[in-house]
Amino acid sequence: MTSDSHTSQRAVFGTWPTPLEPMPRLARAIGLGAGDLWVKRDDLTGLGGGGNKVRKLEWTVGAALADGATALVTTGAPQSNHARLTAAAGARLGLDVVLVLAGTPGSPTSGNLALDGLFGATVVWAGDVDDKALGSAAEHVAEELRGRGAVPALIPFGGSSVLGARGYAECGRELLVQAPDLATVVVAVGSGGTMAGLLDPLGSARVLGVHCGAVTDPARTVSELASGLSGTHCAPETLSLRLDQVGDGYGTLTEAAMAALTLTARTEGIVLDPIYTGRAMAGLIAAIEEGDVVPGQRTIFLHSGGLPGLFGHAATLAALEAALTPSNP
Repeated sequence: MTSDSHTSQRAVFGTWPTPLEPMPRLARAIGLGAGDLWVKRDDLTGLGGGGNKVRKLEWTVGAALADGATALVTTGAPQSNHARLTAAAGARLGLDVVLVLAGTPGSPTSGNLALDGLFGATVVWAGDVDDKALGSAAEHVAEELRGRGAVPALIPFGGSSVLGARGYAECGRELLVQAPDLATVVVAVGSGGTMAGLLDPLGSARVLGVHCGAVTDPARTVSELASGLSGTHCAPETLSLRLDQVGDGYGTLTEAAMAALTLTARTEGIVLDPIYTGRAMAGLIAAIEEGDVVPGQRTIFLHSGGLPGLFGHAATLAALEAALTPSNP
């Protein structure tokens, strides 16, 4: 693993290790043996509603503290789980937090946005912009904060950087202790750092990523992060990465994701979200149907959180309300 000036600096936000639990009823429903499917509960990480971003923030915010930061600035979509957890981290540490979000005022203020406000973050709307322009807007906000005497730290989009990926290298090592016989870990791929970190201890043959549409070139993104973390080149073509679950775009609800999150809820009582974990579960189901994941081997689904985002996704809420079973007095 490569070294840097923040090797030993880490904030502590989560409760580790997160549980690894069996999902026998779901396993049987999707074509696996009852003992084949397990869930790594990284939705239960302890800070601000939980989720995978907590592992990354321990490292990126730790580095910010080492640099004397008094404020955190980060970017995301309106329902960004990373933005919500950055706001929670700032609240715990007494740091100001500015969230530079794509979109305009008037976006639904439920879900993650409501929690952003609860944690005391300031939201700056950047308009209908691409990732590059969103990053430029964050740089501008940081410069304004410096002009007022603050010491801002820019936390990367999705918390995904070589430094942040260390959190998921650690998760991979946790899994090797909890399930040394694991064959496949299935993970949603957003900004890429979660999959990249897992690759470091587990290798590309045991990590199946499901692209969710957050970045334009997920293989390159994951490859660059993994290469930076390990210090050796990770070729994009060596990754196991499904690209078939994006549908009409990142923020949309696909039929497959809706079916997957409904089935998971009704067999295991576990809630997935429509953007990340719902797509990842749909990708796992497709992989089983195609024979890429087979019965008789231990498969682990990494639950990366995202519950608040479900409550900020109008199409999903409408579908759930339509599915309510009416009572017949």
